Amino acid sequence: MDIEKLYSIYLQHPSVQTDTRKLQPGDLFFALKGPSFNGNAYADKALSLGASYCIVDEAIQTSQPERMIQVENVLEALQQLAKKHRSQFDIPFIAITGSNGKTTTKELVHAVLSTTYKTYTTEGNLNNHIGVPLTLLKIKKDAEMAVIEMGANHQKEIASYCEYAMPTHGLITNCGKAHLEGFGGVEGVKKGKGELFDYLRTKTGTAFLYWDYDYLHTMGRDLIQIKYGTNPANTDFAGSIENDNEWLTVRLTKGAHIDLIRTQLVGGYNLPNVLAAVCIGKTFQIAEDKIKAALESYQPSNSRSQLIQLHQNTIVLDAYNANPSSMKVAIENFASMPGDKKVLLLGGMMELGEDTLTEHQKIIDLIRQYSWMHVVLVGEYFKDLADEYLHVDSAAAAKEWFHQAGLEGVQILIKGSRSFQMEKVLE
Repeated sequence: MDIEKLYSIYLQHPSVQTDTRKLQPGDLFFALKGPSFNGNAYADKALSLGASYCIVDEAIQTSQPERMIQVENVLEALQQLAKKHRSQFDIPFIAITGSNGKTTTKELVHAVLSTTYKTYTTEGNLNNHIGVPLTLLKIKKDAEMAVIEMGANHQKEIASYCEYAMPTHGLITNCGKAHLEGFGGVEGVKKGKGELFDYLRTKTGTAFLYWDYDYLHTMGRDLIQIKYGTNPANTDFAGSIENDNEWLTVRLTKGAHIDLIRTQLVGGYNLPNVLAAVCIGKTFQIAEDKIKAALESYQPSNSRSQLIQLHQNTIVLDAYNANPSSMKVAIENFASMPGDKKVLLLGGMMELGEDTLTEHQKIIDLIRQYSWMHVVLVGEYFKDLADEYLHVDSAAAAKEWFHQAGLEGVQILIKGSRSFQMEKVLE
């Protein structure tokens, strides 16, 4: 079946699902394959649950063959369908990528744009080769703006997303030490993330650039540039940290007459994320009172820089993910926060390849620069690197220590890569 025919079916059944556990009657079921699963095996079940059609790439024995649509490759069909749907819109599509902060930036930008425009965005962090097309296919005819998050752990990945997301605007939050195994080092990260700007260059697109990072000057060359940062002299929008003792307060110094924005975000490292949202909001002529209200009312969730009060303890839960860059700024920010009874509960960092032990040792060296009440390190990568600190194998073991420690009136930072699920310490 060609994409035109598939798209006509999608228009009649514009809800796409890839998981039978979440399937609703009327959904189109795409039978995706992965290293440990084969959606084709669930196609007949999807029909029994009420799927309108199943898109498969294997011959399926079924009593309802008229509702089976066989294609050469289900994933490619999903992506091509998303491209066809995207091509129906003549609205701004803002793509956001980067090593750290892309989900928070996406959420802040969405909060601001949604005050004035019907804005669709990536749900959670569905930002990969499956999540991006699913995000596009959820965009309805009433859309006035779209904000698409793009994650990547190897080169050519962002380029492939751009082929069907077709962004008109782009923002790279930063290029740090993340997914070094796949990118082959920080320069590889820059090249991979820079694929977004490479695409925009071919389309006379617009880049939002955090001008404090010199490497973004080079990466953003030959693009329509809108600059934000901390220096009013060389940017279109500028701001600085007014206070980050608990919640981050930002003072706008150029481009908006908002003065102070009192966020519910933890950490000065969120300054670029807030400024990005202000920059994009002003670019699309959002009223300043709406920008301020949106940013001040946004509350982080899903273990991203959440500030939690528990048993008279102040907890910074930043356990959704971790890499050397984000771990460093989180520890430094936590060390600067008020309080003299500070506890670190840190899980390991994944996908660092041959740099794994070196980067974990750098985190240990950083920790040693400060005074802590307790330090608990989780996972094999920290093992044997620091005898003076407690080491445990898992978040479950860290949880047991936490509940036995009987901590009261202390400040705690919980952070680690997603696979460690460090948020379970609090369960």
